[in-house]
Amino acid sequence: MTPPGRVDEHRVDDPSRRRRQALYLGGLLGPFGGGITAAMLPELSADFRIGIGGAGWALTAYFVPFAALQLVSGTLGERWGRRRTTCVAFVAYALASVLCAAAPTAGFFFAGRVIQGAANAFTTPLLVAGLAELVPAARLSKTLGIFAACQAAGQSLAPLVGGLSNAASWRYAFVLVAVVSAALALAPPQDGPSTTGSRPRFADLVTRRMGLICAAGFASYAGVAGLPFLVSLYSERRLGVSSTAVGFVLLGFGVAGIILASTWGGVSDRIGGAAASAIGLVVSGGAVALMGQTRTLTEAVVVWTAAGAVSSLATVGIQNLAAREVPGNRAGAVSVVSAFRFSGGAVAPLLWLPLYPDLHRQGVPQAGSAFALAGVVAVVGGGCAIALRTVRTGAARATPSGPCPPA
Repeated sequence: MTPPGRVDEHRVDDPSRRRRQALYLGGLLGPFGGGITAAMLPELSADFRIGIGGAGWALTAYFVPFAALQLVSGTLGERWGRRRTTCVAFVAYALASVLCAAAPTAGFFFAGRVIQGAANAFTTPLLVAGLAELVPAARLSKTLGIFAACQAAGQSLAPLVGGLSNAASWRYAFVLVAVVSAALALAPPQDGPSTTGSRPRFADLVTRRMGLICAAGFASYAGVAGLPFLVSLYSERRLGVSSTAVGFVLLGFGVAGIILASTWGGVSDRIGGAAASAIGLVVSGGAVALMGQTRTLTEAVVVWTAAGAVSSLATVGIQNLAAREVPGNRAGAVSVVSAFRFSGGAVAPLLWLPLYPDLHRQGVPQAGSAFALAGVVAVVGGGCAIALRTVRTGAARATPSGPCPPA
């Protein structure tokens, strides 16, 4: 029993905790729905009678509208209201997933993927903004670390669930996505605090620092996090892993991120988001380059898991920077940076698949070049993060809830 005059903190915090948990699950759904086709490419190719390159458009069709619309979705969502926007978006996502599950042709399937990506553009940034409003500034990095862990879980579980569903039908995976999305429509984030000032502005997002953060975000996906499709194909054709089991090869990447993301939040607080992003991108880029030189299943699992562990540090650092950079338009900043992050995932198949088709004839070097070049992209992104330490703006120095960590 709570003594008179004292507040039962656990009871008071329960509603907030439940809201955070719903937002975390929403954060998992985005990368889960986006990457669920990574282990399905051969099955999609066979069912729809298209080549592996054509099946790769299942990833691009999702990430292109997702990335493009996030240039404006966060700001528009803040203007329209977070609750209304995310509720409508989750319902649209569920309906699009049903379309994918029932698609009789590749055209219908790709249409569903486009709608999924477009709907997800109006959920992810508003979820991050909602989390930022729920916790004090001192806990923001840890909270974003947990959110990043959920996103890593989505990245990891997507190919696993997709690969397992191949044993019966890949379509069942999209039924699962539809059910989860419909449930999330019942638990949208709360609207931001009302203000008497002007509405969130797009102009506030056009700064040198935002440009560097966006470049680092792009590299984090084009060079590391957006490569499950390449690891999947490499595992199947070079290492002889079955399509059903390939999800387990990719599992370590997400598991490492899940385990370490909260810890990385504390690291980001101590060394700054820019340093955390730079270290994560450079080291994970090296791991990606090494992936193309693996010769056994054990080597591949170890290297890919290590890449996921350090990539998670970059993800937490980049999200930390984005959430604090423009306090007057928090969701807008998060959505623009996220647009560049996931545009990296959208173009990754277009960049690296052309280097892959002759793998079965030319052997490891062909795949090695794709992994090596992807690693270089990640390292360049790390350089952009380092450059943040020399570029300052007024928005980056303080937020309404307290000072930002050092860049």
